[in-house]
This record gives sequence, C-alpha cells and structure tokens, in this order.
Amino acid sequence: MPSTADRIDLGPPRDAGAISSFGLALLVHAALIAALTWGVNWKRSDRSVAFEAELWSNTPQEAAPKLVEAAPPPPPPPEPAPKVQEVKPPDSKVDMALEQEKKRKLQAQKAQQAQQAQQVQQARAEKELKLKQEQAKRKAAEEAQRLEAKKQLLQNQANAAALEAQRKQNIARALGLADASGGETAKGTAQKSAGPSASYGGMVRARVKPNIVFTEDIAGNPSAEVEVRTAVDGTVMSQRLVKTSGNKAWDDAVVKAIIRTEKMPRDTDGRVPTPMILEFRPKD
Repeated sequence: MPSTADRIDLGPPRDAGAISSFGLALLVHAALIAALTWGVNWKRSDRSVAFEAELWSNTPQEAAPKLVEAAPPPPPPPEPAPKVQEVKPPDSKVDMALEQEKKRKLQAQKAQQAQQAQQVQQARAEKELKLKQEQAKRKAAEEAQRLEAKKQLLQNQANAAALEAQRKQNIARALGLADASGGETAKGTAQKSAGPSASYGGMVRARVKPNIVFTEDIAGNPSAEVEVRTAVDGTVMSQRLVKTSGNKAWDDAVVKAIIRTEKMPRDTDGRVPTPMILEFRPKD
C-alpha cells in the first residue's frame, strides 16, 4: 500500500497558507460535530458515554479520477437495403401515343418505299419508251431505204423497158416507112397516126381522182399539169410536175395521187400511151 509520503510527492506543491487554513477548517468541523453529538445525546436516557474518533490527514489530498471504462465502439450502421425500383403500371395513353407514332413512322417508311419503287418503275418505263422510239425510227429509216431501193429498181426496169420499146419502134419505123399513110405535111415517123382515144382522159381521171387528198379551200380553179411515164402494162414509172397551179398544196396532192394510183388504165386499143401529160383542177 503506498505511503502518505509517496502520495504527497505526487501532489501539487505545498502552499504556505494552506496549513493555517486547514487547521481552521478542522477546528470548525470539530465544533460542529460536538454540537451535533450533544444535541442528540441529551434527549436519551442512556447516559453511557460514547466516544467517536475521526482521522484526518494532515495535508489536503485530491482524489484521483474514477476509472471509467471506455464504452465499446458503436456497432456499424446496418447496410441500407437495396432500393427496389417501383414499377409503375404502364400508362395506356402513353402506350397508345407510342403505338401511334410507331404506326406513323411505319406508314411513312412504306410510303417512301412505294414512292421510290414508283420512281424506279417510271424511269424504267421512260427508258423502255425511248428504246421503242429509237427502234421505231430505225425501222422507219430501214423501210424508207427499202422503198427507195424498190423505187429505184422499178425506175431502172422502166427505163430499160422504155429503151426496149423505143428500139422496137425504131425497127418498126424503119420497116414501115414505105407504107406510111401520113399526108404530105405530116412530120411524124410512125406508119400511121396514133394517139389516145377521146374517152381515155376520162378513164385516167376516174382512176387518179379518188387518190387525191385535198381539203383546203382554194380560190379559183387553177390547173396543175403532170408528165407521167408508164411501162407497157401501164405501171407508173415516173411523174414530174411540168406546170404548177400556183398552189403548192394542190400540186403536191396531184403528184401523190398519181403515185398512189401506181398503174394507168389501158386505152380502147389495149395500149397505154406514154409519156402523157395529165391536167387536174381542184373543182372539176
């Protein structure tokens, strides 16, 4: 057990006035205790004397602080439970709007695809039409060349036939000069006078007129004259405007009508005079 001296050494330094103060305090306490003891004992019948003793330290000492046990650390706070996200029930209006927007986008996509398909189809149709037009032009050009070649062939044949007929006429003329029946003033070279009959002009007009296509209103009744050369069988070999009517449309209509006629009628003697001058008026 530690002695008083050891505790004094650990105490605060001595104070010079502390001794007198301490003594005075002891005296006051002793007087107080005596007064209390007397006040209690004078009322008791037991007159036995009781002695009490009280020990006091000669120097004031301060009590050491009470040992306080360290409180255990507080338990860690419990981990928060995972937050459960509240699932809200779907809003029917929102779903309907989303569905309508989805349908609108789908319809717009389909419309765009249809428009693109239509554009592709239109481009393909235009390309096919252009190709057909080019083929038609090429075919028309080839047909025109074929007709021109055929016309040239017929012209060559007509020229050859005309030369052959002229050769035969020359031979006949040479053989029949002695029997010529012309007058003294005659200037021809044929054995006898010959020419179309009086009705032959009407026959030719009846053959050509249905082929004339002319709808314009023309002033007066102008005449267009065309020279026509034919083969022996009457096939038209060539035609040439020798006198214009003054109206180009009427001149062209007459020439085209002769081309469409293709073949002139035979005269009453079975021959077709060539060449011959044909005269046409729009109002005859």
